[in-house]
Amino acid sequence: MSEEKAGPAKAGWWTPMLHVKSIERSIPFYEQLGFELIDTDRCEPIGWARMHCEGGAVMFLRAEEEVDPSEAPVIFVLYTPALAALREQLLAAGIAVSEIKRPEYMPSGTMHLSDPDGFSLEICHWGDEEHTAWMERIGRAPNKGAGES
Repeated sequence: MSEEKAGPAKAGWWTPMLHVKSIERSIPFYEQLGFELIDTDRCEPIGWARMHCEGGAVMFLRAEEEVDPSEAPVIFVLYTPALAALREQLLAAGIAVSEIKRPEYMPSGTMHLSDPDGFSLEICHWGDEEHTAWMERIGRAPNKGAGES
């Protein structure tokens, strides 16, 4: 594989890798959020796995010792156009999730939950209205055609 020479070098494909106690426990949890298992190391027990969702990915690495998520204080943020429906689906699957709150930074709604290892996840409502407003705010709204108002 040859390296492209056009423009400056840059990194991409940002994928967090979480040290977890049991990948076998993490996979079904993240499947409930809409992730799809893409690959594992095919070992028993699984030592590494990669999952994808629309617009993102996460990898898991089996921790060799106890993991304390508070030592790496990070919140993983996901978005959905169907926040209330997803909340009900998670509750029906026995996953503890907060009530939907509407803070100033996310007036359409957000909820919090923890994964099986205690990592914090925030799931925010993100529909067409939120996306259009955000694109306008950052100056990337599509240009309207002639005659449109």
